[in-house]
Amino acid sequence: MLNIVIFGAPGSGKGTQSELIIKEYGVSHISTGDVLRAEIKGDTELGRVAKDYIEKGQLVPDELIIDMLAKVLDTQKNKKGVIFDGFPRTIPQAKALKKMLNERGTDVSILLDLQVEESILIHRLLERGKISGRSDDNLETIQSRLNVYHTQTAPLAQFYIEEGKHVAIDGGNGSIEDIFKRVEAAINKVIG
Repeated sequence: MLNIVIFGAPGSGKGTQSELIIKEYGVSHISTGDVLRAEIKGDTELGRVAKDYIEKGQLVPDELIIDMLAKVLDTQKNKKGVIFDGFPRTIPQAKALKKMLNERGTDVSILLDLQVEESILIHRLLERGKISGRSDDNLETIQSRLNVYHTQTAPLAQFYIEEGKHVAIDGGNGSIEDIFKRVEAAINKVIG
């Protein structure tokens, strides 16, 4: 199985590149946000527990997210692989994901780290806000989200460097297609 973690700061192009990867490699897309919303909407046992945390303003515990991801993975019709979007975000989550995948005889194949200069990220997100009307794409919120990324999520790269799975991708220069060529080259190295 080709299991890809797509990684990068807000505005780095994760969603755009994920779509291209799915189209090119036929992998499934697992977004933790989508999985969480589906479990809550479906009023499943996991969804009810998650909803309880959310309603109290608390983060959904890693174990619960992993249980939800395992459930989705186990029902995958497509055994080519998956792209994980929005997870893991911390080292404990990465370790839990590794354990869950290992229990299924697989592992993360590659972490694609889309690296983009902060000024470009801010510009992209402000532009996206103008186009989409997303209220969270304003300068103050963007700077706060980037700060959270740098302090909480960025250290995760080191975990995957030590695992030998981390590949830095220049996600700030060139067209979407140019960036995807870099992504493709990195994935093709892994799948041989």
